[in-house]
Amino acid sequence: MANSPSHKFGQDLGNLLEHVVLYLILKPRLESFAKAKNYYLDWQKDRPARTGKKVTWADKYGNTHDLDFVIEVGGTEESRGTPVAFIEAAWRRYTKHSKNKAQEIQAAILPIIEVHHLSAPFFGAVLAGEFTKPALEQLRRHRFSVLYIPYDDVVDAFKAIDFDIAFNEGTSDAAFAEANQRLFSLTDADKTTLRNALITASKPQTDAFMTALQKSLERLITRIILLPLFGTEVICGNVQDAIEKLAKLDKIKASGTLHKIEVIVDYDNEDSIRASFKDDDGAQEFLRRIAP
Repeated sequence: MANSPSHKFGQDLGNLLEHVVLYLILKPRLESFAKAKNYYLDWQKDRPARTGKKVTWADKYGNTHDLDFVIEVGGTEESRGTPVAFIEAAWRRYTKHSKNKAQEIQAAILPIIEVHHLSAPFFGAVLAGEFTKPALEQLRRHRFSVLYIPYDDVVDAFKAIDFDIAFNEGTSDAAFAEANQRLFSLTDADKTTLRNALITASKPQTDAFMTALQKSLERLITRIILLPLFGTEVICGNVQDAIEKLAKLDKIKASGTLHKIEVIVDYDNEDSIRASFKDDDGAQEFLRRIAP
């Protein structure tokens, strides 16, 4: 199956689409945005700050994940900065695979977000092909921004170079083999025409995705809530004991030592950061870091 013409065509088509959508359509817009805001855009290339070409970040469990784009504050070619945006892409031809891919993206990104939750990063998925509405909604429910180019739009874009890619599971191996040869022989002019057709087809979705990214990274603080926790530790042997002692606590006059400071930061785009610090030094350092 792995060497079948249909599998090879799907894989090669996915690689081509990833290159066109990510590096010819989205990357120039991300570069322009990052340069204007003095951010660093990392993508799959050589960079002295890390090993190899892959953009690899670790999650809260210590597992590493290769991503397509990461935007950093304070990053340079020689040193990594604070990540503030993570973007991953995927192509799927059949809807039966779409939910699994959405879950893979979610499982890779969300544990990384937890590591960097104090900067409340933007996280997005760039999808092309056949993805079901439940698969897309699953990502959006977890606050992913989604740039989705439907399969029909991809098929229409290829018509601009007179290439019919509307195959299905009933297509013969001979037809897939012929399509593989055509895919392999695409000229630079073909790829330019295809890029322009995909730019036109995906412009509303790309504009919305970039707007969501901009709103996330240019958000304004609307309020900061400080919750200092003072008190004397009360140790209870069982639930009834805890209930009785809780009823006797003086809830009017605070006394005792400072145990921690909770800091809640709300933004105008509905993002919110909640952090806990053992003293005011840590809280002050955090607040300086998120200052505009």
